[in-house]
Amino acid sequence: MEKTSKIYIAGHRGMVGSAIVRKLQAEGYQNLILKTSSELDLRNQAAVEKFFQDEKPEYVFLAAAKVGGIMANNTYRADFLYENLMIESNVIHQSYLHGVKKLLFLGSSCIYPKMALQPLKEEYLLSGYLEETNEPYAIAKIAGIKLCENYRRQYGCDFISAMPTNLYGPNDNYDLNSSHVLPALLRKFHDAKIQSKDFVQVWGTGSPLREFLHVDDLAEACVFLINNYSELDFINVGSGVEITIKDLALLIKEITEFNGEIHWDNSKPDGTPRKLMDSSKINTINWRPKINLREGIFSVYNEYFNKVN
Repeated sequence: MEKTSKIYIAGHRGMVGSAIVRKLQAEGYQNLILKTSSELDLRNQAAVEKFFQDEKPEYVFLAAAKVGGIMANNTYRADFLYENLMIESNVIHQSYLHGVKKLLFLGSSCIYPKMALQPLKEEYLLSGYLEETNEPYAIAKIAGIKLCENYRRQYGCDFISAMPTNLYGPNDNYDLNSSHVLPALLRKFHDAKIQSKDFVQVWGTGSPLREFLHVDDLAEACVFLINNYSELDFINVGSGVEITIKDLALLIKEITEFNGEIHWDNSKPDGTPRKLMDSSKINTINWRPKINLREGIFSVYNEYFNKVN
């Protein structure tokens, strides 16, 4: 990309999209196209077509999606499938029709089978059953990967896909009904501390292993990939470090300075037992994350604490 290239960031107010905007601005990219969901409904085919006709972006970062944690995914199953299918289908197809030079689609590590071998290699896609609680979202993201793959095969479009691991960072979602595990735990422990509670209740057994990546590291990877990667296959983006939910809860308990106990609700689902992504492919083309988990959570908590107090 040139510093003056017209770049559209779909989903620029979300955690991932806003991080990409920050990174592009820091790198001196000056011609960013940003539309809120009220200005442009990406589920609306006619609206997306008109947008591409009017704006003619040269590069597209497709970070817009309907997202949430286990509860939201399992409750709003049809919404997660339909809305994500519409968003990615509209943006990818119009990018093809209007000659976008390059598009980066962002997926999710939930695309991998529930019981896939660890760490998760790109070739494990579609090798087994998906985790039931987020199957609709995973299917939509797999469809996005396949759209990029097959628009490249059929039309020669330079469309690529990146699969980030579990993310956290600025502009995260702290709503306990729809958030992912790390921001949910931050919210729970912070609220318990402020309210002088004796304990925090956490879903599941604490045994699942998870990998986390700061969203600013992902944003750096996205800009790196759009400038340096052009292949048919999608590519994993992870930290390479995993932690049990129990140890994550203990770390957040320490960072938030909560002095009570942790109670585990074993009646609630754990989700996938383990999700560690094999990021060796992106590592071999000279990209690695920079922010370690403790530093990242500490900075995020300070931001959140300052925001709510």
